[in-house]
Amino acid sequence: MTTATSRRHERRISPVFLAILAVMAVTGWAVWSGFASNAGVAIFLFVTSAWIVSLCLHEYAHARTALHSGDITIGAKGYLTLNPLAYTHAVLSVILPVLFVILGGIGLPGGAVFIEQGRIRGRWKHSLISAAGPLTNVLFAIVCTAPFWLDALDGVPLAFQYALAFLAFLQVTAALLNFLPVPGLDGYGVIEPWLSYKIKRQIEPYAPYGFFVVIALLFVPAINGAFFDTIDALMRALGVPEISRYCGSNLYRFWQETPELCQD
Repeated sequence: MTTATSRRHERRISPVFLAILAVMAVTGWAVWSGFASNAGVAIFLFVTSAWIVSLCLHEYAHARTALHSGDITIGAKGYLTLNPLAYTHAVLSVILPVLFVILGGIGLPGGAVFIEQGRIRGRWKHSLISAAGPLTNVLFAIVCTAPFWLDALDGVPLAFQYALAFLAFLQVTAALLNFLPVPGLDGYGVIEPWLSYKIKRQIEPYAPYGFFVVIALLFVPAINGAFFDTIDALMRALGVPEISRYCGSNLYRFWQETPELCQD
């Protein structure tokens, strides 16, 4: 029998997550105050830690929604502790997305928590569980861009504006990629409950490869251009100037030469 004590333990926030949150807070302050001698290093640490926090919240949203939809095994798997090391695929959920941010500068959707689908009753619940993760990225993007679309940038240091713009860019790319109706991504999970059994059986063998197909397609110039045109349009709609995102991306790669227009 599950006791109240064990349930509290299953939902206790992990020290690992708290440590990442602390890094985000300290480096965010360093970017804001200009305390760091190298703004690029501070931005790198702030954006990377904030990105990992968003990945944890993404997976937590899936898990929490599944719990309230009927999968009572979620807590025992450690998914409610926000510990990135507890995920079914820690490499896909955290390490690979972070590497893509460093190397490619896009918010790559990560792996997923393991949910016992048989415990969930109702197609809407299945769809909501899949949608909960990318909706977290959408919310994160709204928070990051709020100073821009609220015209509340007075007193906000340029370096911090650049960091927020780049972080918002990562959230928007992650949300858009995750909502694609491709097997293996959350977008497919949203529509899958509404497909016929025959169609699902036909798609099932290809599901493990959907994620990698999307990444490969992003290297096709025409698709890459259309994708980033969409991202740029969304960023403009959120009030973020292209120069802010550009400078945030360049300052993030502190090991490269910073363009003159991005220097204070």
